[in-house]
Amino acid sequence: MILHICTHDEWAVAEAEGVHAPASLDDVGFVHCSDFGTVHLPANALFAGRTDLLLLVIDPASLDATVRWEEGVPANPAGVCFPHVYGPIPTAAVIGVVDFPPAEAGIFRLPKELAEL
Repeated sequence: MILHICTHDEWAVAEAEGVHAPASLDDVGFVHCSDFGTVHLPANALFAGRTDLLLLVIDPASLDATVRWEEGVPANPAGVCFPHVYGPIPTAAVIGVVDFPPAEAGIFRLPKELAEL
């Protein structure tokens, strides 16, 4: 499974349309995703102070689009690679939706319900 960070509002639009196609598809040609061990990296780097986030749990086998594991944008100094989905994500490929608030001191961590999977 791979994870994607989005807002409650973005997910509401995706549910209505049957597909999640964030702005990054137009901007860089793919949807930024993470795995369970790395989702905190982009969350803390890009979403500090946000309290309106969700994690979409995506089954890559249910995607029509190509998934490539590549360096982040920008690249992580430790050489961590992230899954990039080269196309929109159908809501049918989303097998779970989990609230993603920051923990104490505003730091994002993998939610407990996902850590137990």
